Amino acid sequence: MKVLIVGSGGREHAIAWKVAKSPKVDKIYCAPGNAGVAQYAECVDIGAMEFEKLAAFAKEKQIDLTVIGMDDPLVGGVVDVFEREGLRVFGPRANAAILEGSKAFSKDLMKKYHIPTAAYENFDDPEQALAYLETAKFPIVLKADGLALGKGVLICNTLEEAKAGVKTIMLDKQFGESGNRMVIEEFMTGREVSVLSFVDGKTIKTMTSAQDHKRAGDGDTGLNTGGMGTFSPSPFYTEEIDAYCQKYIYQPTVDAMAAEGREFKGIIFFGLMLTADGPKVLEYNARFGDPETQVVLPRMKTDIIDVFNACIDGTLAQTELEFEDNAAVCVVLASDGYPVKYEKGFVIRGLENFEGKDGYYVFHAGSKKTEKGIVTNGGRVLGVTATGRDLKEARANAYEAVNWVDFDNKYYRHDIGKAIEEA
Repeated sequence: MKVLIVGSGGREHAIAWKVAKSPKVDKIYCAPGNAGVAQYAECVDIGAMEFEKLAAFAKEKQIDLTVIGMDDPLVGGVVDVFEREGLRVFGPRANAAILEGSKAFSKDLMKKYHIPTAAYENFDDPEQALAYLETAKFPIVLKADGLALGKGVLICNTLEEAKAGVKTIMLDKQFGESGNRMVIEEFMTGREVSVLSFVDGKTIKTMTSAQDHKRAGDGDTGLNTGGMGTFSPSPFYTEEIDAYCQKYIYQPTVDAMAAEGREFKGIIFFGLMLTADGPKVLEYNARFGDPETQVVLPRMKTDIIDVFNACIDGTLAQTELEFEDNAAVCVVLASDGYPVKYEKGFVIRGLENFEGKDGYYVFHAGSKKTEKGIVTNGGRVLGVTATGRDLKEARANAYEAVNWVDFDNKYYRHDIGKAIEEA
């Protein structure tokens, strides 16, 4: 079969790598892809938001299955366009992708269906938001309503910080139109855990747990980023917590979306906070996480094509989802200065060191093939991933592999998973 993957980051590289492992697949295309994806797929110069061009290409090449990796096209309705053209596609329609596309929608959904989450209020008017903050308890969290590349969340410790945050989001529009509306919610404390799941509209099957590191600097300092590294599984995500989440969070979310006439087929990513009062939902995403995918898929034993098809056909209940009894750690190699200002175009050296190394992976997030060779082409450049028998071994392997590859301006955190190792 022929598969088209839509996207250009480390997540899409990991998906392409996993799809290539399926004996059912003869040919993979990726639009637009990157230099790493090109190892497994033919990259096509069509942007992820060019829906009509993507659908026309899928028809022309007789693509059997299209997999949407990114949030923007899902929220924008790419699945609706493909379905209208009679094309087979994996991902939620626009009316279901709103679960990620609007934080205000998702918070209201959780309130209506009694799904545990932080207390909150939604605001369209910055003046009303500022008035609310005068009586609020700190610290507090401000969230731009729409998509903001994982950066539209501000944690404010004082009233002055919060007022500046309202200005950043709603007045200065630092996150664009995403800031037309804002959610103000209580600050929750506890361990964060990410759980990705496959959904076929009625059945949900969760993948192995993971934990992302969002802050740019060691010790969780600096600005929020798209993710500087991750590990899987989380030792804090116990069987008891899983049972609770299955009963009160996972299945109720799928049922709530169905009850609202927004049948969800695809991936739901649950961002959880393990609070003293039990697990609560921090956020939903409507697609694979990045960089969580880079540690979850290398641990997945099941043929991913079988799972994609089961989600589309509504037969997920009959599909076994299995994962290796091991661990994985991903360290993101970024361009120094990310997420604010950084240079691109530096030659990446040492990629060949990963060839033939079982249990070691280098997933490209921001790379480009040029006459000089493969060069840096983004803030997050590579995700160096390694597996091991446990998290300690996986972490040691990942940091060993970080030294196999180099480029000018290379920057990374040195403490991905360190707190777990020391726990």
